Amino acid sequence: MRTFFATALRWLSVFTFVLAGAATAADAEPLRVGSKRFTESYILGEVLTQTAAAHGARAEHRQGLGNTAIVLAALQGGSIDVYPEYMGTIDLEILKNTSASSLEQMRAALKPMGLGVALPLGFNNTYALAMRGDSKGIDSLSDLARQPALKLGLSHEFIGRADGWPGLKQRYGLPHTPRGLDHGIAYEALAQGQVDVIDIYSTDAKIRQYGLRVLKDDLGYFPRYDAMLLYRLDAPQRFPKAWAAIAKLEGRITAEQMIAMNAQVELEGKSFAAVAKNWLTPATAAPGVARAGLVNKMFDASLWTLTRQHVVLVLASVVLACLVGIPLGIVAAFAPRLRQTVLALAGMLQTVPSLALLAILIPLLGMIGTVPALVALFVYALLPIVRNTCTGLLGVPQGLRTAAQALGLDRRATLVHVELPLALPVILAGIKTAAVMSVGTATIAAFIGAGGFGERITIGLALNDNDMLLAGAIPAALLALLTQGLFEAGERLIARRR
Repeated sequence: MRTFFATALRWLSVFTFVLAGAATAADAEPLRVGSKRFTESYILGEVLTQTAAAHGARAEHRQGLGNTAIVLAALQGGSIDVYPEYMGTIDLEILKNTSASSLEQMRAALKPMGLGVALPLGFNNTYALAMRGDSKGIDSLSDLARQPALKLGLSHEFIGRADGWPGLKQRYGLPHTPRGLDHGIAYEALAQGQVDVIDIYSTDAKIRQYGLRVLKDDLGYFPRYDAMLLYRLDAPQRFPKAWAAIAKLEGRITAEQMIAMNAQVELEGKSFAAVAKNWLTPATAAPGVARAGLVNKMFDASLWTLTRQHVVLVLASVVLACLVGIPLGIVAAFAPRLRQTVLALAGMLQTVPSLALLAILIPLLGMIGTVPALVALFVYALLPIVRNTCTGLLGVPQGLRTAAQALGLDRRATLVHVELPLALPVILAGIKTAAVMSVGTATIAAFIGAGGFGERITIGLALNDNDMLLAGAIPAALLALLTQGLFEAGERLIARRR
């Protein structure tokens, strides 16, 4: 048993190392551009990627990686080389400065981190708070402080940012307790009256669509959020051709152009890639097309790739969980002193929030993508396998163990030939539970660039596009049903053979 457990751990280490090496080798050549999980960042990521590619350089876009903390960790870990960021975010959120500093001061502070900031793209996308246009008597943030009954729905990142809600609340003496909302659905929540105030970006296309009133920052709390590039200091030397091409973007994107590009995605249903291409080469811009429906989004060209990515994540994580979880279950069953410790540890790992676990794993592993996603899914698949293995073995009648020993079987032979076969239905039930759970949990992989059906879900959230959300959720649900069916067919086959 001890040998089996050691072998399982060794194979887990080897498998993770191979995956890490493959990911590193695959990412060694192209310039890797990252982006956050909102429309404008997706578009700017495509603009950078296509600009580099148009000048003969290899580049790839790792889109929608999450909030500032996750994208910054990916940049510092070398999983991406550059991503679009905003001056105020770098100054107050990343560098934790208490007041605005100059660009040269920011460069000096970023240098010890191996990072640089350059190439202002030409527009300022500041934060602001907004209300419905029919709201009366509130024009500024100071006015808002005198209306404690209003309901605030703010993005989770804004609530936690140093340059977001905490400082804003203190500056204006705001008495409200905000409710956390994803930025993609905040406009709809405001329009339906579920909240009265939301945080916005000044280049959001939906400000005009929803006829919102942007509250004046009369005490000048928000700094400038000029769009810049945050990059690894070695990127210009490693990718000279790509960097020379990207450098030509400096100062070229106006606020009006950025608003128009955001509108083409959010209001006209165009893809991020198409909008970026149209801006870069307006003479070849394609005519507008009708917004794709659910069926077209579900069965588009990415379906096979996303399905393959999702299945690989689920299969690999469950196999690894079996290699570790079954031996741990055996230990828990036959070592009473360790039983509660093993089960409690597996249960504790199950309770760690998925995005928090991913944020922890990125700096630990020094990468984004498949490996941290695989480790997270492996952690979540452990508990049902460990628990069911332990329960199944404890349910084997003591009389059968005694009979096996009377027949001359040693402890190992009894485990292999008697106890594990009798416990197999319960163990399989645990593996089935882990596999079905992993199908759903694997959607978080898209938040760190590992693909799968979650990629559509993250885009749908960013755009408040229900069809895109369903185009990711429905295949995931069907895959979960298929997984359940395959396990049940396997269980029936085993029962017939018995």
